[in-house]
Amino acid sequence: MIFQTVQGLMIPFLGTTLGSACVLFMKNKLNQKLQRALTGFAAGVMVAASIWSLIIPAMEQSEVMGKLSFVPATVGFWIGILFLLLLDRVIPHMHLDHSEEGPKSRLSKTTMLVLAVTLHNLPEGMAVGVVYAGFLTGNTGITATGALALSLGIAIQNFPEGAIISMPLKAEGMSKGKAFLYGTLSGAVEPIGAILTILAAQFVVPLLPYLLGFAAGGMMYVVVEELVPEMAEGEHSNLGTIMFAFGFTVMMALDVALG
Repeated sequence: MIFQTVQGLMIPFLGTTLGSACVLFMKNKLNQKLQRALTGFAAGVMVAASIWSLIIPAMEQSEVMGKLSFVPATVGFWIGILFLLLLDRVIPHMHLDHSEEGPKSRLSKTTMLVLAVTLHNLPEGMAVGVVYAGFLTGNTGITATGALALSLGIAIQNFPEGAIISMPLKAEGMSKGKAFLYGTLSGAVEPIGAILTILAAQFVVPLLPYLLGFAAGGMMYVVVEELVPEMAEGEHSNLGTIMFAFGFTVMMALDVALG
C-alpha cells in the first residue's frame, strides 16, 4: 500500500518532467510563428485547466453549501487575482512593447508563467494527496486503481505544461539544462503538496476549494495580462487564436476523459 501511494504521488511529477524534456530537442531559437503558436496553446491549456481542473472541482467539493457552493471558488479566485496583481507591481514585466523588449522584460513574463503553472500544480498535488489519504485510511469508496487513474490523468495534463515553461525559457537565452530544470521544478510542488496533504488531511481538506480557486485566479490573470496580448499581436495573430482553441479543447478533453 505504501509503495502504491509513493508511486501514485510521483506519476504527475513525471508528466511535467517529460514535458520539460521537450526543450532538450529544441533548436537554438524559436521562430516567431512557433513562439506565437506556443503562446496561444499555453493560454488555451491554462484557461481550460482553470475551469475543469480547478473551478468546477472547487464547486463540487463545496456542494454541501447548496446554492452558495460557488463562494469558496469565487473567494479563492479573487485572492489569486489580487495576489498576481500584487506581484505584477513588484516584479518588472513587459506589456509587449517590442521597442523596449530585452532579456529582463522577456524573462519576467516567463517568470510569471512559471509561477502560474506552479500555483496550478500545487492544488492538483493536494487533490492527489486527498485521494491517497482516503486510500490509506481504508475508505471503501477509493480504490488503488481509482487513485492511480487520477494520477495518470494529471500526469498527461502536466506534459504540455512542462513544455510551455521550458521551451520559452530556452528561446529567451537560457541553457537547455536550466530551462529543463525550471520546467521540472514547477512540477515538484505536486508530490510535496500531496505528501503535506496526507500528513495534515484533516486541516487541509476544508481549505481545498479555496486553494483550487486561488490557483485558477492566478492562471487567468497571467493568461489575460501576458499571454493573450502576445499571441494576438503581429501578422501571425490568427495562428495564436487557432492554437488557443486547440490548447483549450485538448486540455478540456483530457480533464473530462481522465478526470
